[in-house]
Amino acid sequence: MRRTTLRTAVAVVTAGLTLTACGSDDGGSGGGSGSDWAEATSVEDGGGMDALIEAAKAEGELNVIALPPDWANYGEIIETFSDKYDIEVNSASPDGSSQDELNAVTSQRGQDRAPDVLDLGLSFARQAKAQDLTAPYKVETWDEIPEGQKDPDGHWFNDYGGYLSIGCNATIVVECPTTLADLADPRYAGQVALNGNPTQAQAAFAGVWAAALSNGGSLDDIGPGIDFFVDLKESGNFNPVESTPATVLAGETPISLDWDYVNAAQTEKMQAAGSTWEVNVPSDGLMGGYYSQAISKFAPHPAAARLWQEFLYSDEGQNLWLEGGARPVRLPAMEEAGTADEAALSALPEVEGEAEFPTEEQEAAAKEVVTTRWNEEMSG
Repeated sequence: MRRTTLRTAVAVVTAGLTLTACGSDDGGSGGGSGSDWAEATSVEDGGGMDALIEAAKAEGELNVIALPPDWANYGEIIETFSDKYDIEVNSASPDGSSQDELNAVTSQRGQDRAPDVLDLGLSFARQAKAQDLTAPYKVETWDEIPEGQKDPDGHWFNDYGGYLSIGCNATIVVECPTTLADLADPRYAGQVALNGNPTQAQAAFAGVWAAALSNGGSLDDIGPGIDFFVDLKESGNFNPVESTPATVLAGETPISLDWDYVNAAQTEKMQAAGSTWEVNVPSDGLMGGYYSQAISKFAPHPAAARLWQEFLYSDEGQNLWLEGGARPVRLPAMEEAGTADEAALSALPEVEGEAEFPTEEQEAAAKEVVTTRWNEEMSG
C-alpha cells in the first residue's frame, strides 16, 4: 500500500442497526419536497451547476450532523462552503456517532431541522440505503471515485480515510506506546481509551478489530480484540472515558485510539496547552478505514445537500480534507492530475505494512460478535 493513499474500500464499522423508517408516512423531503432537486440524481438533472447554486442559495441553509470541527478539518470545510455560497450551515451534535445520525433521520423526518447530509461509517451507509433513508446522487467527479468505494446507484460514496492510530500525551505518559501490544504494559494503568463505544462508533470498532489482528485474530475472527480489551479492563489499563478533543486536552484520556487524522489534529492544540502529543500508527494491528457521504431522502434543503456533495468532491473540498490529515477518496486521480496539495500530501504520516480490508460478509459477522459481547463483557 502506498503511503499517501488508501486505494481499497474498507468496512471498518460499528454495531448493527435495527432502525425502521416511520410507518406509512411518505415523509416527502421536508421543506424541499416540491423542488426538482429533491429528485435529482445528478447536477445535470436539475439544469446544471449554475441552477444548483441558485437553488441552494435560495434555500439558504444546510443541516449537517456529527461533524466535529477538529475531525478531518471539518471546521474549515464548513466555513469555506458557507462563505463561498452564502449558505448558513447548521451543525447538530458534533460529537455524535453514525448511529446518532441515522436516529436523527428517522426521528426528525419532515422537520426543518432534520439532517440534509450524512457522514457515516460504511456499514451505516449501507444500512441507511437498506432502510430507504438515502437519495441517490452522483457528483460531477463520480468517475474518479474508485469502484468499490461507492454504491453503484449513488446512495453512498466514500469520502476520506485513514489508519487506526495511538495518540499519546507524552507530558503525562513517560514512554508512549507505539504498538497495540504495548498497551498491556502495567505502566499504562487507567490511560487507554477509545473514541466511543464500538457498538456505535466506527473509530472505536476499528480499535477492537486492530487489537484482534495484533492478537491472533483475523478479518474472520474479531473475538481476540474483545478479549484484549476485557484483559485491559481487568488489569486496570482501560479507561472507560470515551475520548474526545476535550478529554485529550484535559488530560483525561492520555492514550487515545483513534484515526490518525483525528489524533494528529490535536498536536498544535496540545502544544499550545503546554503538552506534547505523539501519534503512532501501530504496525502490529494495521487497520484502515473510510467514511461515506450520503444525502438524506428527506432532506429539508435538497439543493444545498447536493451542492455540499459537489463541493466536497471537487479538488477544493478534497484538498481541505487532505489538509486535515485525511486521505480523500479522489487522491489517486488528483495526484495523477497534479491537483493534490503537495504540502498537505507530504505531511501525511508514514505507514508501514499493508492494511487489511474486510468484505461485507466479514463486516456483518464482526458486528454481530461485537454487538453480542462488548457491552456485557465490558460493563461493570
